[in-house]
Parts: sequence; C-alpha cells; structure tokens
Amino acid sequence: MRAKTVLPAVAMTAVSMVLTLAVVVMWLGTAVPWPVALVVGLGIDGGWLATLAYERRLAAQGDHNRAVTAVGWSFGILAAGVLIAHALTAEHSAGAWLAVAWLPIAAKVLWLVHAMWERTALTPVALDAIRGIQQEARDEAAVARARLRAEAATEETRLTAVTEAGARVARVQAKTAQTLAGAWSTLETARAGEETGRALTSVTARVTPGVTPRWELPVWGPTEPLAARSLESAPALTDEALDVIVDEIRTSETPALSYREMAARFRAAGHSASEVRLRAAWKRVA
Repeated sequence: MRAKTVLPAVAMTAVSMVLTLAVVVMWLGTAVPWPVALVVGLGIDGGWLATLAYERRLAAQGDHNRAVTAVGWSFGILAAGVLIAHALTAEHSAGAWLAVAWLPIAAKVLWLVHAMWERTALTPVALDAIRGIQQEARDEAAVARARLRAEAATEETRLTAVTEAGARVARVQAKTAQTLAGAWSTLETARAGEETGRALTSVTARVTPGVTPRWELPVWGPTEPLAARSLESAPALTDEALDVIVDEIRTSETPALSYREMAARFRAAGHSASEVRLRAAWKRVA
C-alpha cells in the first residue's frame, strides 16, 4: 500500500528535476557557458532534493519543521518559474513547455499526499479491529431491524384479532338489541290492544273494585347506579412492599423460582400489581 503513494511522487520528482536541468542548460547556455548553466540547474535540483530528504527524515521521526517545508516549496516554485519563463520566451513549442511547467509543483503535492498517508496509516492489527467493530455494529443493527419487524408484525396480528373480536361483539349486540326491540314491540302491541286491556283490567277489578289500573311495560333503558357502596379496589403496593413480597416468593424454594413461577404464585396469593411493576421488582431483587 505504501508504494501506491510513494512511487508516483518519486517518478514525478525525477521527471521535474530532469526537465528543470534541461531547461536551465538550454535557456542559460546561450548566455553563459554550459558548465555554468549545468551548475545552476544542479543547484536548483540539488537544493530541492536536499530539502525533500530532510523533510522525509523529520517525517520518519514524527516531526515537522515549517522552515524546511517553506524552503522546499521555494525550490519547487523556483523550478516551476524557470519552466514557465522558458516557455514564454521559447520561439518554438512554447505551448508544450508551458504544459509541463506545473510538474515541480505536482511533485511537491504528491509528496504532501504521501506524508498525509503516512500520518494516517494504521497497522494490520488496528485495521482488523476496526473491521471487527464495524461488522459487529452491522450485525447489531440487522438484529435490531429484524426484532422491530417481528414486533410490528405481532402487533399488527394482535390488532387485527382485537378488531375482528370487537366487530363480532358489535354484531351480537346489534342482533340482541334488534331482538329486544321486537319483543318490546310485541309487548306494546299487546298492552295497547283493546281486548288485552279489558282482560288485564278484569283480573285486577276483583281485588280493587272501582279501580281500573293500567298495565305498564317494564322500563327498558339506562339504569340508576346502586346506592350501596361498591367494592373498592385494594390499595396499590409500594415498591418496597412489592420487592419484599417478590423476594419472599422467589426464595421460598431452592433453587430460586423463575420469574413465571414467581408471578403465578404472586397472583395466586391474591396480590395485585401490573406486569411492568412486577417485572421491575423482579429485576431489583434478582
């Protein structure tokens, strides 16, 4: 993996150094002797290479020096400037020389990318640990999604069953109400009938002479609440009392009872508590 970033930087550096040396020799060779132009070109490339080597040494030690970095970029900008100046003054192929003038800057950027890769590189052990953590997180997310889907399907089935049961109860109530209405209609017809009224009156005339009572239908409608005091529900147990009762039932046998056995004995003993409070008490004492 390290070669994927260092090899392009080395190749770009070599190409830019060769181009810089060639341009300096060709450009300055017409004004000064070619050995002088060669020394100038090697000086630019040598300074750039020296600062680059020192930067790499500091990076290997985990250190950084802004002055050295500034000098290295100065040599890179100088080399790019020489290439640009040569391209602008060249009589032939000016566009081609101008197209490669960015190579020194590109080489510095590639070394910067390689340095960033080195600062963020991890060992295979760390990468394996990261992959394991990510896989564990994906597994937990998949399990959570499956659990939510299953709970949603169960809730949908429960609601469907409750709705169907409610519809059946409503149909039975409607049918019963219709039957009662028919029965009350029959009674009303019998009470309003002339012959029936005389028959009922004749029954009561011998008991109370001179009185013609009217036979009334029983009342069918909302009833009045009982005046007597209704049974009051037992007061709810406090958390402390609930914990004591749950612990006594749980430890009544050896080994200790499971939650279901404890809940069954709790209900059988006549105690009352919601399932949520009972399970919370079980968790506290267990």
